[in-house]
Amino acid sequence: MGIVLNVVSIFNKKIRLGVKGRQQTFKILNTNLEVSDKTIWFHCASLGEYEQGLPVFEAIRATYKSHKIILTFFSPSGYEIRKNSKIADLVVYLPLDTPSNARQFLDVLQPELTVFVKYDIWPNFLSELRHQKGRAILISALFRKNQPYFKWYGNNLRNALKTFEHIFVQNAASKQLLSSIEINNVTISGDTRYDRVSNQLKTNNSLDFISDFKANSLCIVIGSSWPEDEDILIPYINANASEDLKFIIAPHNVGNSQIEHITKRLQVNHIRYSELETHSKTDAFVFIVDTIGLLSKIYSDADIAYVGGGMGTTGLHNILEPAVFGIPIVIGKNYSKFPEATLMIKEAGVSSVNDLKSLSTCLNEFISSEQLRKLKGELNSEFINKNKGAVIQILDYLRI
Repeated sequence: MGIVLNVVSIFNKKIRLGVKGRQQTFKILNTNLEVSDKTIWFHCASLGEYEQGLPVFEAIRATYKSHKIILTFFSPSGYEIRKNSKIADLVVYLPLDTPSNARQFLDVLQPELTVFVKYDIWPNFLSELRHQKGRAILISALFRKNQPYFKWYGNNLRNALKTFEHIFVQNAASKQLLSSIEINNVTISGDTRYDRVSNQLKTNNSLDFISDFKANSLCIVIGSSWPEDEDILIPYINANASEDLKFIIAPHNVGNSQIEHITKRLQVNHIRYSELETHSKTDAFVFIVDTIGLLSKIYSDADIAYVGGGMGTTGLHNILEPAVFGIPIVIGKNYSKFPEATLMIKEAGVSSVNDLKSLSTCLNEFISSEQLRKLKGELNSEFINKNKGAVIQILDYLRI
């Protein structure tokens, strides 16, 4: 795997960041850790898992104040954005999953507790944890029957799962699948993201430049959009944007080429976040967020949200972030791998569309009816409230 990544990194900037970052991991650890340090290790695949695990990390940090927290990422998209996270004393890339790397890594760390999030399972690291009699839990886990754990060839990964002292899963189906491979140290705690987004309500979400842009208009926020989403959204925006109906687009990819792909297709006045200091936004009907880290706050100013990823195959983004603010949500057609989306379409205020026509019908209904927006928004808010509480269950277990 290392050889392949080294070769591919020549042509791929993101992979190159990971390769270079992993080369520094052991130096960072050896420089900053003492043999006497008590440590706790959090591991996330990428940014999404970090956000999912954050309420648990925060609770553990507050409980184990004398421990040093080491946070690892595998993906550069997680590490580069959260490398200065205050939740950890050290943030590093996880070395490649080889027996020697796992042994060296854990000999340095000697963690009293290890927390993995969702599905990023590394057999050699977990095998070495078992050998060193380390305590490890897996949180917010979600399993499907087509995964290797449940296939005839998945013995290595099954053994890795059995390393965990306890596994906290999101739903009953995941617990049943684990039971089928004789893993029963399992609790259905739900998804920690419900706790994460609920905490967003405790922060100041106001952004003056968003409030100024929105003014008294109805505002649709398009979060984490991909080109497949934009293919139906931009024609709708071109036909409907006005002083009374404004749009905020926060694409998943904020690189120049993707932003230009959006702006070249827009036929109405628009402004980018990066242009605020040099351009007036008074006549803009579309605000393009060409930076990261603002979306969770921007949703608080939305009257309607469209969450991207579902029109293509890249994967639906987090619909819980806007839901906590009590607004109706629209998503694309491909959501079957996201249980919260299936439930919220059935029980709450999420609507799925599959083309421009159905998008137009759905949005027009929300735009024309304040009562419908309020009803769907309240259903979403109630859904968040009734599903939070995973963090309490996990912390209660750790206190045993």
